[in-house]
Amino acid sequence: MTAAFDFKQYLRERRADIEQALDADLPRPPACPPIIADAMRYSVLAGGKRLRPILTLASAEAVLDHDGADPKLREAGLALTMPAACAVELIHTYSLVHDDLPAMDDDNLRRGQPTSHVVYGEGVAILAGDALLTHAFELLARQPSNEPFGSNERRLRALGRLAEAAGAVGMVGGQALDIRTTGAKPENGEAEGPLSTTAELREIHERKTGALICAAAGTGAVLAGGSREIVAAIEAYAAHLGLAFQIIDDILDVEGSAEELGKTAGKDAAFSKPTYPMLYGLRRSRELATEAVLAAQQALADAGLSGPLHEIANWVVTRNH
Repeated sequence: MTAAFDFKQYLRERRADIEQALDADLPRPPACPPIIADAMRYSVLAGGKRLRPILTLASAEAVLDHDGADPKLREAGLALTMPAACAVELIHTYSLVHDDLPAMDDDNLRRGQPTSHVVYGEGVAILAGDALLTHAFELLARQPSNEPFGSNERRLRALGRLAEAAGAVGMVGGQALDIRTTGAKPENGEAEGPLSTTAELREIHERKTGALICAAAGTGAVLAGGSREIVAAIEAYAAHLGLAFQIIDDILDVEGSAEELGKTAGKDAAFSKPTYPMLYGLRRSRELATEAVLAAQQALADAGLSGPLHEIANWVVTRNH
């Protein structure tokens, strides 16, 4: 990276690339019924930070730059990583559609517009979420005609990594723990009540938020051909980044507005959700987020990695939505 690097321009370009790829990759009629196609596109193309797919691409860049790939190979490597970046965003969006359902967080606003179940009804919203999750793995499983030798094994590793992050040991498990510790009552009993320890809160965040952030970065590194040591360093970076991201999310739920956030503010307190501000207060929570970002950047430095990942960490901790 040089002093002239324009990070804001980088974000704009990456978002535009991702938006274009998502628009092209989503199924359309007559391949699928119009109602499902519409509901999928409604949630996916509503905007958002696109942090996770940007992480996938930026991690691939970090590996390719570390290995000294020439410009043509670098662009080819990023092109092969784009389907995985889109898959990551589809998985993330599916989780938001399902989290917003009345049986979960019961929210009516997401990315500045009415949530999927408000517009399409609960049944179609559930099916749209299912379709997004399934289509993500369809994208990952496709074998491009220009795939270089050895890439098939990388795609299998990426498939396994993302499936693990999205499933019972990752996001699904985190959501189950979240439900257990809030005011929501499971079908066969009562909620267990507020968390008593930071370790319990951190486990929820690591599963529900951190797992996919880690997998997004790791997938990009794997597909770009990173060594196991480099992939491990990038995933260590992403683990710290995921913690910082969630702490800032908790803070913004206290300090932000619906207009800024694009979703309902103040819901954590209203539902007695465990958060970092609840346990630590706002000042200490900000300090913890900063410490996590510094740890993330140190993981990159220790591995000799450069590129936009460093600036992404700063962006995560200074954002207002």
